[in-house]
Amino acid sequence: MWEEKMAMTDEAALRKGQKVSWKSHGGTAHGKVVGKLTAPRTIKSHKVAASPDNPEYLVETEEGKKAAHKPGALSKE
Repeated sequence: MWEEKMAMTDEAALRKGQKVSWKSHGGTAHGKVVGKLTAPRTIKSHKVAASPDNPEYLVETEEGKKAAHKPGALSKE
């Protein structure tokens, strides 16, 4: 059975522990949602401009690397 991965457009579908994938400079990365960011913060010297009106999601790879992404950049696995 073939199953297409859909980009997340409904942020309510994203929850802590949800397995997701996203495009990265090295191809496709896989991991899980760690949490929803609704305030600015810095991750690995990168400023994340998250807000309640423009949330981003903190994701973690299986190797333990963390990054923030907008909901539309994440695909549910």
